[in-house]
Amino acid sequence: MAEAQTKAFVEFQRVQKSYDGEVLVVKDLNLAIPRGEFLTMLGPSGSGKTTCLMMLAGFETATHGEILLDGKPINNIPPHKRGIGMVFQNYALFPHMTVGENLSFPLEVRKFGKSEREAKAKRALDMVEMGDFITRRPAQLSGGQQQRIALARALVFEPELVLMDEPLGALDKQLREKMQFEITDLAHKLGITVVYVTHDQTEALTMSDRVAVFNDGVIQQIAPPDELYESPENSFVAQFIGENNTLEGVVKEIKNGVALVELDSGDLIDCKPVNVTKPGERTRVSIRPERVEYNKDRLQKGVHTLQAEVLEFIYMGDIFRTRLRVAGNDEFIIKTRNAPDQVRLKPGTQIEIGWMPEDCRALDA
Repeated sequence: MAEAQTKAFVEFQRVQKSYDGEVLVVKDLNLAIPRGEFLTMLGPSGSGKTTCLMMLAGFETATHGEILLDGKPINNIPPHKRGIGMVFQNYALFPHMTVGENLSFPLEVRKFGKSEREAKAKRALDMVEMGDFITRRPAQLSGGQQQRIALARALVFEPELVLMDEPLGALDKQLREKMQFEITDLAHKLGITVVYVTHDQTEALTMSDRVAVFNDGVIQQIAPPDELYESPENSFVAQFIGENNTLEGVVKEIKNGVALVELDSGDLIDCKPVNVTKPGERTRVSIRPERVEYNKDRLQKGVHTLQAEVLEFIYMGDIFRTRLRVAGNDEFIIKTRNAPDQVRLKPGTQIEIGWMPEDCRALDA
């Protein structure tokens, strides 16, 4: 047991946070992050993710519980003595300083000598491919360049832990996607531990080793991206991660690992029971748009199928997105790859759809 405990580089033990003494923004949080992991805290606004990051950084104090860094409690250590790098959404660069001076500042605070400061600043700028900009001021840089400088400043004193709070939120889509890969690549190359906060699910799935999904101050599920997307443990996670179709119904029976669900429309479908356990329970059935089939050759024999009416066809370049009316739901989406032989479904067409039972999850209603 002692060996297992030493594996966590960052650890939250029963951490709670309240700003008014009554409402808990973070509720009894237990979380262990191993060294070198890229962990993303994902959730809607007000879910507690940024508060957790701020408590780890030292800008907020935990109301209850312990935060450990490399096995040592840090609750009472001020932020500048925690040795943690930090990147914010607004970059927080000093406008009156050059890029080189911005990078030297955290090193001066830590009492590094002049020659060492210059060497470390140059190394950090080279890491983010900004070595030629050392004499510029932040106002002379684009948003993407400023973000790179903010990242270099967080890395300049070679911290083992870097915290990032929505760092790419202000960038345009193309640059944001480029920076996602750059940050992940750099983190893995340097072997640093990263705790990243975002409400962008694609960003979380693209960048992380594991994602912790927050809602209402509680981690709903923590898992690698593929597991989170393909095996959500409850309705909130299924709805929050990626696009998802839901149908409401009642569990009729559960046997051999398959739940038979009667939808409110009267239709019967087979699903994988996730957090339903007995007949009579209300359930919300979850199925990803890309797992729905209307090509009968791709379905197993005996799978329940449903009638559907095509309402809208949307061409999106690499994929076709088709909106259907299924079992009384007018917002049922299917996604198909734009292949040479792919059929473009026309509005008004009646089709039959189905899916593998293991791709359809019976979750809490």
